[in-house]
Amino acid sequence: MMSEPATNTDDHAWLLRLLQAGDSFYPTGSYAHSFGLEALVQDGVIQDRASLRQFLFLSVLPALRQAELPLAAHAWRALAGPDWKAVGELCVLSSALKAPRELRLASEQIGRQRAELLAQLHPGSLAATFCREAAENRWPGSAAVSAALEGRVAGAPLPAVLSGVYYSAIAALLSAGMKLLRLGQNGAQTLLSEALAPAPAILSAATVVPVSEVGWFNPWLDIAAARHEFADARMFIS
Repeated sequence: MMSEPATNTDDHAWLLRLLQAGDSFYPTGSYAHSFGLEALVQDGVIQDRASLRQFLFLSVLPALRQAELPLAAHAWRALAGPDWKAVGELCVLSSALKAPRELRLASEQIGRQRAELLAQLHPGSLAATFCREAAENRWPGSAAVSAALEGRVAGAPLPAVLSGVYYSAIAALLSAGMKLLRLGQNGAQTLLSEALAPAPAILSAATVVPVSEVGWFNPWLDIAAARHEFADARMFIS
């Protein structure tokens, strides 16, 4: 197994920076997306807490384990060099893995916004170089790669970066669920707690997924997300 580049875990300033990047106050635009959940609700597939929980455990968590978390892990390692060729390939892979146009554009937009804001907040840092490389090589934005970039700029260790990706993805989905279903704050928090329980095992598994095996295919979600683009009424962009 590849050894992880050293990070300064004694200086906990990185924790504050990751909290800033993961806060809903941080303007990444993720609040405007349900990442396919609204379409599944419209189709009647998800109707209540029980069906939302099924979706969370049978679709969202496996996708995190096999796609978003490994992408972030590989990007975090590649940015240590930095190995810009590998970083660019991960950006392209991240986009290619999302078949529905809405989901692909959502990740690209959020990823680009996060990287550009990071470069603005930390001028002269790795983020500024990343944005130049991305613009010159026309890399698509990637939420997972940008999360890794935030971790590198902050000096955060890999487990902390992946924990942030994991938490943010689930919290964003449940926040959307509260708007779409009769799911109060207490219901959302109990689901969040249940989803956080398997996090250590999922994070550990994600760190050893090779690039050749990154990806998760869910035609059920892809079809619903594709239909959502042409829905008569929408609360979320995706």
